[in-house]
Amino acid sequence: MSGAIGPGSEGMNLEHIKTCVRCSLRYDWRRSSSDSLKMTYCSHLCEAADLGFTLEALLHAQVPSSVEGETSEPETAAI
Repeated sequence: MSGAIGPGSEGMNLEHIKTCVRCSLRYDWRRSSSDSLKMTYCSHLCEAADLGFTLEALLHAQVPSSVEGETSEPETAAI
């Protein structure tokens, strides 16, 4: 279904309406607060709840640096 509906000269274009994968809410994907998955989730909260993280957080994540004094080889227990 396509075309403009509703009041105003532009109305609401049904091509921009998606259904959230997690909560099944209908939303305009252009206004979604989900930064990376706008066409899948209605908000960053649904994205984080469904995936356990947001893709933006994953992209900006840094590998923790090793602590001084830590050895790179695992220690073995004496028998």
